Amino acid sequence: MIFQKELVLSPKKRGFHIITQEVLGVIPKKTGLIHIFIKHTSASLTINENADPSVRFDFENHFNLLVSEKEKHYTHTHEGPDDMTSHIKSSLLGSSVSFPVKGGLPCLGTWQGVYLCEHRNNAKPRKIVVTFMGI
Repeated sequence: MIFQKELVLSPKKRGFHIITQEVLGVIPKKTGLIHIFIKHTSASLTINENADPSVRFDFENHFNLLVSEKEKHYTHTHEGPDDMTSHIKSSLLGSSVSFPVKGGLPCLGTWQGVYLCEHRNNAKPRKIVVTFMGI
């Protein structure tokens, strides 16, 4: 069985946001594999700690130091100082994640959740494609 749905996530402020429940809300109550793909080049996805909000805060701070908007060497800045830096951050983290499910429940670790990593200062709605492959 293959199931696929495109979700439109409401605009989120810049940072790391847990979207696990939005994803789980559309998958079948079956066993298989979930693949999530984001259809944007200035936001990304990752799986990480879902319990302590300071982890998401630290991620944002680290990525802002690693890929700083204060640098002057970027030429792709049509949409502002966060334009090229958002693309770099997205490439570092990636555009997709996958994880197993059993009976519609995620087989993630105790403290794991799916993040939408929003790298833009003024984000628009984000589109993700959730694909389930299983039995």
